[in-house]
Amino acid sequence: MSRTTATVAASLLDHWEQLVTTALLGTDRRTPPGVAPGPQTPSDLLDAAAAATVRRRAGLCPARPAERLRPAPEDSRPPLPHAAARRLAALLADRPGASGGGRRGAAPDLMELLPQWLQAANARGYAAPPQALPALLDAARGRTDLRPAALRFAGPRALWLARLNPDWRFALRAAPGGGPSAPGLRDPQGIRRLWQEGLFAERVTLLTALRSRDAAAARALLEETWATERAEDRLMLLDSLRAGLAPDDETFLERALADRSRNVRETAAELLSALPASALAARMAARAAACVAVDRTRDVPTIVVEAPHECDAAMERDGVVAKAPAGRGERSWWLGQLVEAAPLGTWPGRLGGRTPEEIVALPVADGWQGELHAAWCRAAVRQRDAAWSRALLGEPSAPEAGGPGAVSLAERARLLAALDAGERAAWVAGFIETHGLSEAFQLLGVCAVPWAPPLGRAVVDALNIARDAGSYPWSFSGVMGLAERCLDPSEASRLDALLAIPDEPEDAAPGAGSYWSEAFQRLVTTLRLRGAMLAELTPGGPAP
Repeated sequence: MSRTTATVAASLLDHWEQLVTTALLGTDRRTPPGVAPGPQTPSDLLDAAAAATVRRRAGLCPARPAERLRPAPEDSRPPLPHAAARRLAALLADRPGASGGGRRGAAPDLMELLPQWLQAANARGYAAPPQALPALLDAARGRTDLRPAALRFAGPRALWLARLNPDWRFALRAAPGGGPSAPGLRDPQGIRRLWQEGLFAERVTLLTALRSRDAAAARALLEETWATERAEDRLMLLDSLRAGLAPDDETFLERALADRSRNVRETAAELLSALPASALAARMAARAAACVAVDRTRDVPTIVVEAPHECDAAMERDGVVAKAPAGRGERSWWLGQLVEAAPLGTWPGRLGGRTPEEIVALPVADGWQGELHAAWCRAAVRQRDAAWSRALLGEPSAPEAGGPGAVSLAERARLLAALDAGERAAWVAGFIETHGLSEAFQLLGVCAVPWAPPLGRAVVDALNIARDAGSYPWSFSGVMGLAERCLDPSEASRLDALLAIPDEPEDAAPGAGSYWSEAFQRLVTTLRLRGAMLAELTPGGPAP
């Protein structure tokens, strides 16, 4: 802007301010500049203001042009087949709040099928249609469980859009490399700069992404600033080491055992105990082994327990919490922590060369069985040991349906997670055949999708038995919802016989027959829809 232009602009602004001041004070107290006093002064003031407004608008200087928006990056993945693209649009239109959404009667819940659709599309390496990205980001914004799969499917264009809409900024935090200044994982200088200067959420995302690519580099980055991090931040950053935990992490974790934060110390100890060859695991094994032995002098070999009499400083440094919760004895509390942290490989040699099944079958003296087996359960879950998990689960048809160590359904579910998918499905199928569906919901949740045929048949047969018995139908709504998402679509043809409204027994819940019929209709419709979805995503599937 030249000096002359600036002078003119200042003069116009001064004239406008004088007119505004006169209007506020009133023309009877102040005469507007350039207007003669008299009865016409108010009208002359308005005329002058109108003229000044025109001059101000005409005299506005043009603003500097904004930087031209860079085009969205290309997505090199193959495009979706036309039928699959139409299906995606229908699934996204059914989300809560979208027009046409909502679940009625026997109609499938399309939004619950979206996670499976995204998983299948990602497995086949398709790119998202550009026109679907806004709805896809809106869906992921409302459901955090959708975000990993949705952002992977949406690709780089979603991050480009997220930088233009504050409602979608979650994508920048959730996706590695999503921040506006986030470096590539092969850019050491950029990584270091973001680690030193970035927001905490950006640093956690960076560390997690780097850990999956180069565990040693991620650990070195954490060590660099460890001493200056806040306690709550240290805890979250330390938790990132769970991914790819390896013996190389032991030295750093041993130093973390001396951290001033108790939570950090406990997390470091937990991670070290998951490394069976670590020094901490060896120390815990020695302590636990000193407490548990086999008494061979009895008629039947029996496990005897001598729980610790104190929790010394060395135990506390290794993560043992000294103060027991309310209602727990101190000695049993300390024993449980030692056994839980000891490598499970300790026990066969300590207890006469027995297998896990033989160890679990031994009687335990003086009422220590529950405490000891529960600690072995926690150790099997932490160490993901299939042999011990199998032994502690026991036979699914056992009267207590969970083996001697599984004290709750939640604990059984965690033990099942250590088994391979086929064995897991077979165990849960056996449980359902013996005990029905009333307690199987948590167990079904850890089974691979789609359910293996034996598990699918067990679920359908149990639902059919409940239906014929006139059972209260709403008690099984959760299992029905799981079946819609997890049964193999090929099972749909087996369910046609269950679509009719059954005769209701005299003691059945009112309206139970209609509910069961409607629920099975929805289940069959959903399974066939899932089958069509997978066919549309398969090369050579249905034509557009």
